[in-house]
Amino acid sequence: MKELVNLFVTFAKIGSVTFGGGYAMLPVLQREFVEKRGWATDEELMDYFAIGQCTPGIIAVNVSTFIGNKRKGVIGGIVATLGFVFVPCILLMIIAACLNNFAELEIVKNAFAGIRVAVCVLILNAVERLWKKSIVNKMALFIFTVVFLLSLFTSISPAILVILAAIVGIVYFMARGGNQ
Repeated sequence: MKELVNLFVTFAKIGSVTFGGGYAMLPVLQREFVEKRGWATDEELMDYFAIGQCTPGIIAVNVSTFIGNKRKGVIGGIVATLGFVFVPCILLMIIAACLNNFAELEIVKNAFAGIRVAVCVLILNAVERLWKKSIVNKMALFIFTVVFLLSLFTSISPAILVILAAIVGIVYFMARGGNQ
């Protein structure tokens, strides 16, 4: 029970102080769950993000579910997810009730502009970390380049791109004899 309470509180803290969605949260999650707590490895966290991208729902919520499930099974996944969404849901209700009264104030507009810039920086930090951990050989660079270009110049679903990249990775791995 103590572990479940710990999961809930940990995810409630993260959910209440991180802004900008899954990618902006990656550095926070990496620091908390890989470096500080050892609840996941860098590779597992990247796998959770990749799977979270392909599954319905919010990436950060999906990652919460995966980490909770890893720690304490299905009940751990449920508790971690509830912990993650609890505080933001309360904050959203309060903000929604007040936003119409304050949205047009210049100070609120400026605050949102500052938050958007900060979120961009957090996302760039996450991309840089993912790049260092993911682009490990020429094939990974090739897959990255193809997926990047396809995402820029086509309307192919990101989920399809992730699945195709996985298939290419599997085929490459098998072609190399399965020992890389």
